[in-house]
Amino acid sequence: MIRVQEVAPQIDAGPLLSGAQFIDAFRIDREGRAIDARHAAERMLSHPPTWIEALLTLRGVLVAPFGLKASGKDENPRRETIGRFPILTQTPERLVAGFDDKHLDFRVVIDVAAARTVSEGGQQVTATTLVKTHNLFGRIYLAIILPFHRVIAPAMLRKVAVG
Repeated sequence: MIRVQEVAPQIDAGPLLSGAQFIDAFRIDREGRAIDARHAAERMLSHPPTWIEALLTLRGVLVAPFGLKASGKDENPRRETIGRFPILTQTPERLVAGFDDKHLDFRVVIDVAAARTVSEGGQQVTATTLVKTHNLFGRIYLAIILPFHRVIAPAMLRKVAVG
């Protein structure tokens, strides 16, 4: 069984999403051929399992009447995306993706580092989520999706461990 653990976020939220009211992080140990943050993000965010895709489609239908972005797509068509998420910055060790909307701003940060707890050559991949709400609707929306997020984030991170 691939073990994903919730960990204390180890990032400076200020430069990533100043004023974030919600931050959490999940980490997985990965053995095998080393990957960079972009490849970890592609494994995690591209081609979600069918049950997650169904939840995201339902979310899109439910929020459309409120004028929210149904897909999370960026208005800047030149910005590269991974899955549904526009890439904001990337280095070999960190990829930051996310978008801003009327109700909240969202970032997902994928960090890749040499692991201290797995065999030589292993890596730790951490997915950190940051959210900044803008209004009452954003706070309500966040409260509704958090239980789903706590299941979806680890499930998607598990995809990084394979290979």
